[in-house]
Amino acid sequence: MSVAAVRPETTPEKGIDNSWFTHMRATLVLGVPLVGAQLAQVAIHTTDVILVGWLGTTELASVVIATQLYFITFIFGSGFTSAIVPMVAQAIGHGDTTGVRRSVRMGLWVVLAYCVLVSPLLWFSEPLLLKLGQEADVAATAQSYLRTAMWGIFPALGFFALRAFVTGLEKGGMVLFVTLGMFFINLIAAYLLIFGHFGAPQLGLHGAAIAAVCANLTGFIIIVAYIQFLPDTRAYEIFVRFWRPDWGMIREVFVLGLPISFTILAETSLFGAAALLMGMIGKLELAAHGIALQLASIAFMIPLGLAQVATVRVGLAHGRRDMQGVRRAGVAALVIGVVFTTIGSILFIGLPRFFGGLFLDTAKADAETVLGLAAPLIMLAGVFQLVDGLQAVGAGILRGLKDTTIPMILALIAYWPIGFVCAWVFAFPLGLRGEGVWIGFVLGLAAAAVFLCGRFWLLVRNKTSI
Repeated sequence: MSVAAVRPETTPEKGIDNSWFTHMRATLVLGVPLVGAQLAQVAIHTTDVILVGWLGTTELASVVIATQLYFITFIFGSGFTSAIVPMVAQAIGHGDTTGVRRSVRMGLWVVLAYCVLVSPLLWFSEPLLLKLGQEADVAATAQSYLRTAMWGIFPALGFFALRAFVTGLEKGGMVLFVTLGMFFINLIAAYLLIFGHFGAPQLGLHGAAIAAVCANLTGFIIIVAYIQFLPDTRAYEIFVRFWRPDWGMIREVFVLGLPISFTILAETSLFGAAALLMGMIGKLELAAHGIALQLASIAFMIPLGLAQVATVRVGLAHGRRDMQGVRRAGVAALVIGVVFTTIGSILFIGLPRFFGGLFLDTAKADAETVLGLAAPLIMLAGVFQLVDGLQAVGAGILRGLKDTTIPMILALIAYWPIGFVCAWVFAFPLGLRGEGVWIGFVLGLAAAAVFLCGRFWLLVRNKTSI
């Protein structure tokens, strides 16, 4: 049901505690494991970037551009898995067990079809990267990496779809446990296969890709087993008659998920385009950008985890038609998000060279140059943590209301006509180069924060029912 639809005014169910303390506590209880899971998820990629960075600048630049293309492809598909979260939460709020089962099952169908459609893009990525202005050796190495990494897309998205189901049941601890297991599998496998330690073959970039595929496949298998064997989750019969299509639910997942996908794509493609701009400036600038972007991605996992909490908490309140619960769940997530992103901003601004040095072998000839280029970018990354956190949580709140189309339009405006144009103008006509690109980031994300949080305020400020 659209958020704009008018329902009869209702009051919260008897026994529902809508105090600020309860909402803050519930947000933290679910948020801590989900934030931990997000940090573990990004740590998988971070591990690869750090280890590959020890191989050399060309390898680091290649993995930066390859993972940006992979991430854009993956993250667009994750929009469909994100749609499952409010669908599950609202169905639980309604007491609709069948609706929970249908949304998860058909969500898996949608992501499977998506993976089949996008695989050729990754397999034949070298010509695309060359046309986008990347150096020949970087493009060839990136394609080689992607031809291995692409086999992990469905296990990764399938894991996200089932994670959405578990998250909707507010079982965040299991999500954290599985994701930590994936991190350690990737860490060990990447260390062995990239450098050939303890008798393993020395595969370089291919070793990093194989490790990531193994981690994603393991996580998918574990969460399937968890859902099948735990009585509370098995009762939903997610995999019973899995082969039977439910076209109405497929349509709902697609209609709700596609705007989320475009919203996410609008932001992630902005960062991908920035990587291309950095590649046009130079190889060393691209490597420095990759370091700053990876650090920003790590910090972003905190508001991203809180955004998922906001979707669940708002979705549950929306499902039981509790307007006060919607307001307070949303505001609680925003307040907690601001606190944590402020801490991250202070660390990045105060210690840029320390964090940048974690990604480089200082014995390499060009390491100091890359670090010098990365330090001001890391400081700018600290500045945009605040606005990035606000826009992420704001989007999560709106998804809890199943409000996705207007936020998509707002995000497209913020990230591209504002963010990308400003990045290009500051980088090239104004001559600020890499720092100019990141100034554009700040302006685009700030606009998104204002738009999305403003929309939530407009939707709920005077309403007693939804």
